[in-house]
Amino acid sequence: MPIFTGAGVAIVTPMKDNYEVDYDALESNINYQIDHGTDAIIIAGTTGESATLTEAEHVDVIRAAVEFTKHRIPVIAGSGSNSTRTAIELSQAADSCGVDGVLVVTPYYNKATQKGLVAHYTAVANAIKAPLIIYNVPSRTGCNILPATVAELTKNVPNIVGIKDAAGNLAQSAEMMHLCDGKLELYSGEDGQVLPLLSIGGIGVISVLSNVAPQQTHDMVMEYLEGDREKAMKIQLDAVPLINALFSEVNPIPVKAAMEILGMPAGPLRPPLTEMEEPHREVLKQELTNFGLL
Repeated sequence: MPIFTGAGVAIVTPMKDNYEVDYDALESNINYQIDHGTDAIIIAGTTGESATLTEAEHVDVIRAAVEFTKHRIPVIAGSGSNSTRTAIELSQAADSCGVDGVLVVTPYYNKATQKGLVAHYTAVANAIKAPLIIYNVPSRTGCNILPATVAELTKNVPNIVGIKDAAGNLAQSAEMMHLCDGKLELYSGEDGQVLPLLSIGGIGVISVLSNVAPQQTHDMVMEYLEGDREKAMKIQLDAVPLINALFSEVNPIPVKAAMEILGMPAGPLRPPLTEMEEPHREVLKQELTNFGLL
């Protein structure tokens, strides 16, 4: 059985004005997501500002998400690092918190070889019991895990079960699915490319859009999987201008601004991220209105 099918939210980490994690707001946001159709909580990932959480905070946020979710839907913890040792430690800590899976980004900055990626993911997966989802986002990491490498890992490491694919290369994704021969849970890592990846065997999305439009994102995936392609396509295409606005500045700057506009708790961004520039914010506000959220 897959960890989840449908739309998982790459949930923000709300902050207080003093930049401490706002756990009351996190609980409120998790309850909102569950009440509005989200199929999984993905905690402490890129959208959750994992890069500026201390390791202790990182684990505390994961533990809190498990506690707040109360087994109603799966919780998947971001636990990657550019250090294999740190990725193992974070993944073991997440596993001990009771997560349903971990999401491990390709090591960033180091630019590991494909052989290095095999060694990295094998070491992390072998150190935990929870299933592991690879996260491929070359635009952020400078590192692209190739289809043959993914196939090797899924064949030889039993608890490497899926991939969050944000490579933006449909041909590469199709080759990967061919080589994995049905043994890979494929999740879109791009809100604007959900349906294309579903069309080659994907089962869901790990979504930034879901922070502000959880029901619509869930419906888009499930309508497609249940056979109403026209309805799914309409949601996908209608969402394109809003998705573009949500990525007009580096994630999660716009999505936190969108939540603030909608009256949802998000709080400030930890430096070096800064608040959204006013011209982009005005466009974002208009697209939230156009999509029926404001």
